[in-house]
Amino acid sequence: MTAINYHFIDTHAHLDGEEFDEDRDLVVARAREAGVDKVFVPAINLLSVQTVLDTCARYPEFAHPMIGLHPEDVKDDWREVLAQMKQILDASIEKKTVRFIAVGEVGLDYYWSREFENQQLEAFEEQVQWSIETRLPLMIHCRKAQNEMVRLLKKYERELPGGVFHCFTGNEKEAAELLQFPRFVLGIGGVLTFKKSHLPEVLAEVPIHRIVLETDSPYMAPVPMRGKRNEPAFVQHVLERLAACYQVEPMEIAAQTNATVSRVFFGGA
Repeated sequence: MTAINYHFIDTHAHLDGEEFDEDRDLVVARAREAGVDKVFVPAINLLSVQTVLDTCARYPEFAHPMIGLHPEDVKDDWREVLAQMKQILDASIEKKTVRFIAVGEVGLDYYWSREFENQQLEAFEEQVQWSIETRLPLMIHCRKAQNEMVRLLKKYERELPGGVFHCFTGNEKEAAELLQFPRFVLGIGGVLTFKKSHLPEVLAEVPIHRIVLETDSPYMAPVPMRGKRNEPAFVQHVLERLAACYQVEPMEIAAQTNATVSRVFFGGA
């Protein structure tokens, strides 16, 4: 990667995952060297809440935690799991011990199975209500369930503080439907760089200020790192491809996505 003199943010990386247990410090060092200023780390289940917190405590001001139950982890015990997560969230707010920056990674996923379809819907709705109550943005995962997700979000449209539709890979119609939620943005990652990706054409209709960068590390590494373990440093490749799509300098993409992150996650202007 080329040397740069500006900074940017990876809004979605599973930096706490076991895939990084052997070299996490080096991964963070490479990210910083590449220009990554912050990494946002989502929880996916109850066990991961602690690994996320431990990871973020290890890299203060760099790694920032989210709390939520991933739809693929919604099982019969989801009510008990969410009750425990909510206790952790409430305690963090009351005691000001941890600043969770979002409710995530939450949402709906019917890609593999609809066995827990109703449980996913109920769990997602409860976590949407957390977002409204706490004013924390949502980090939303959605696969093969956009109609159901949009229908649920419309119930709370006026109350929602905003958030990210993580790992957006949809078409022009799907993008337009999501962007009807004015305080939400699209998370764009490595898929943008894939040879057969249709995202460059889709993004031609999406304003730059409605996009944030992400890697979803360790998954879906961008070209030219495809096939390798993804890591936050690789978000630079997504940024550079976005700059080419919008025919602007990479520095402009960095500045605009940073401003969008500030607005969505930190209440900036």
